[in-house]
Amino acid sequence: MRRKQQSAFANPVLIGAVTVLVALVAVFLAYNANEGLPFVPTRELKVDISNGSELVAGNDVREGGTLIGLISDLKPVTLANGQAGAQLTLKLDKAYGDVPVDSTISIQPRSVLGLKYLDLHKGVSHRDFIDGATLPASQTNVPVQFDDVFKAFDAPTRGAIQTNLVGFGDTLASRGSALNDTIASLPSLFGHLEPVARYLSDPSTELTRFFNGLNSFMGAVAPVAQVNAQLFGKMATTFGAIDHNPADLKATIAESPSTEQVSTQSLIAQQPLLTDLTTFGQYMTPATHSLEVALPVLNPALEQGTQVLGRTPALNQRLQQTMVALRTLAQAPGTNVALNALVDTVQTLNPMVKYLGPYQTVCDDWNYWWTYIADHFSEATAFGFAQRALLMQNNSTQPNSLSDQGANAPMNGGSFDSPQGGNGYAHGQVYGAAIDNQGNADCETGQRGYVKQLNHLDPQNRNFATDPHNPGDQGPTFAGRAKVPTGETFSRAPEIGPQLPSIPQNP
Repeated sequence: MRRKQQSAFANPVLIGAVTVLVALVAVFLAYNANEGLPFVPTRELKVDISNGSELVAGNDVREGGTLIGLISDLKPVTLANGQAGAQLTLKLDKAYGDVPVDSTISIQPRSVLGLKYLDLHKGVSHRDFIDGATLPASQTNVPVQFDDVFKAFDAPTRGAIQTNLVGFGDTLASRGSALNDTIASLPSLFGHLEPVARYLSDPSTELTRFFNGLNSFMGAVAPVAQVNAQLFGKMATTFGAIDHNPADLKATIAESPSTEQVSTQSLIAQQPLLTDLTTFGQYMTPATHSLEVALPVLNPALEQGTQVLGRTPALNQRLQQTMVALRTLAQAPGTNVALNALVDTVQTLNPMVKYLGPYQTVCDDWNYWWTYIADHFSEATAFGFAQRALLMQNNSTQPNSLSDQGANAPMNGGSFDSPQGGNGYAHGQVYGAAIDNQGNADCETGQRGYVKQLNHLDPQNRNFATDPHNPGDQGPTFAGRAKVPTGETFSRAPEIGPQLPSIPQNP
């Protein structure tokens, strides 16, 4: 007989292998579900949103409660307005259909434990997002989430709420009768409040303008808030002093009605002035705006000026004495004579200073003179120090030599075979320059030799030098300037006294 055929499912090894395979497939599908819908064709849509609101990859995308896709990825990005946001990558089921370009997306809570999903609202546009397109942040909405609400009630806030409740309880405790009286009087209050509210709501009251003006006023007062705080402290002192004398306060209150009546009549008379003042204020508005810009600069000056004003009375007293002495001096007979003489002195000194000034300001001659005079008087003697001097003589056989007495012509050489060697030539250059006519340095003294035949005014054209200035600028001294300082008046030649001859070829 043939053995009865055994069923395959009766093999425990085969059943165990199938079970393991099914489990692996289920785990694989569950793992890949975070990357998209398994075995379902999808399209990709990116979404820029201002706040990721703690979304995670794998959260659902739903429309009307129906699952249509998953969030496969999200990352931080910089939005078009420059702020940081999030970009979500959605995997949507193609069976859901195309997504119109005017569609919107919002983040909704799925449970109070923090799980969330994207709610997609399909638009009505005839144009659709292409695969991989991006929905802009302007078409997204992030409502207040439960976790944001719960974060508001942190430990410090909860403690403050408890303190408030205790305070409210203490406030209302044992005040039941007062609350009853308040509730009983509210209908009457609301009856009177209705016409007040109607009046305030009327556009003619310009209540909005009042609050705008109040806002501007508070903005102007804000910088001096500390001063105002001190003012309230001083006002408290004032009211304290008033409280010490109730009789005077009572008399003041008794006189207030008549005073107010007089003030009312006065205000009627002041109305034209106030009207003109309003017009004046309108004209002053542009100037006020300019003053607002200038005040940051003026305020420190005013603060310093306030401190200085406290010392001005003593200064004014001393100044008064000075002015009296000055008036006495002005009335003295000799003052005009002295002033006229001073004017003459200045007129005399001014051209001299214009000529002599550059010798110091440009060439530094005054300092050089004192520097070298110490070396000049350095010859040691039995009595101290004497001037160092050497008698210079030249060729005695030369006609009209420097050592000849009774010379009848300027020294102009004349002997080329003198045993003493060299011929002498007259050099009588005076008024060595400090500057040229443009104020550039021409410090000739101590920086020049004697140019042969520098004598434009000699009709015989001899070899000696008499012209006051060498050709060209000699430049500054070692410690001198290249040019006359800015603002200094100057002259190359003396303006008073003996004048130099005019030499156009070498001015």
